[in-house]
Amino acid sequence: MANRRLKLLPEFEHDLCRDPRLGYEAASPDFVRCVEHGSPTPLERWHCHDEYELQLIVGAHGRAFVGDYVGHFEPGHLVLTGPRLPHNWISNDLPPNGIDVRSLVLQFRAEPLRDGMRAIPEMEEVRPLLERSRQGIEFFGLSDNVRDRFYRIKRSHGLERFAEFISLLCLLRRCDDYRVLSSEPAAVGSAGDTPSTINTIVEYLNENFAEDLSLSDISAHFNMTESGFSRFFSKATSSTFTAFVNRLRVHKACELLMHSESQIASICYAVGFNNLANFNRRFREVKRTTPSEFRHQALARLGRGVASRGGC
Repeated sequence: MANRRLKLLPEFEHDLCRDPRLGYEAASPDFVRCVEHGSPTPLERWHCHDEYELQLIVGAHGRAFVGDYVGHFEPGHLVLTGPRLPHNWISNDLPPNGIDVRSLVLQFRAEPLRDGMRAIPEMEEVRPLLERSRQGIEFFGLSDNVRDRFYRIKRSHGLERFAEFISLLCLLRRCDDYRVLSSEPAAVGSAGDTPSTINTIVEYLNENFAEDLSLSDISAHFNMTESGFSRFFSKATSSTFTAFVNRLRVHKACELLMHSESQIASICYAVGFNNLANFNRRFREVKRTTPSEFRHQALARLGRGVASRGGC
């Protein structure tokens, strides 16, 4: 069972995997890397890496897997994923010889952006975008524009490439037609001392999600009245306490459904639900599918048929 669990975990991608024969640019000092690849390819695998990644599908249809999100993709599908967020796009309508170009991908490192935000106040404008990308963001209506900008970035180097890249970030930041893909078990606070307080609460919930988390017990634990805690929590997370806990438990259930072979009934109780009917109902509310359907769909993210062709 232990070996089986390891096989289901995402593969970590490092620089040794980034062979130009697979579509990567040759090593360069630019912190933005362009990748252009077809399908099938060893790059179609369940994996993660330290970089942010913007992926535009320009050919083929198939299944998209981002964190615990499972959905369809088609040409024009545009997604930004944050560091260490597992993902995979698997084509399912390829001609016999495959296609030469399916994906246009930009990868960029987090450290230069964080350093830039500390030194250049204007760069703080992209922080909300980057925070949302930790869950994966799908953008709508930008594909043609992003495709043109991808090739401008690919043709340029140095300061010119950086300028083109910043222009692209501004385009993404201004887009208000998007959706967040994967479940989010954490929260970011707002003004005053809210961030440290709400982060402490969320950390406590993450550590004790399987316990009986009643509003009265939690508010008492943090020395608040029930009404005061409810107002504070809703303001900081844009969610009621009960809805947040249900979403957190569903997210934990998704991890077990994806990364273990535990029975669904066992997972139900392991994440804190007290009966299977309630678990199924809450799971469907959050994921729009049943736990068994989610597990069946999620297994396809591994792309075993494609991964067996090679890759790191």
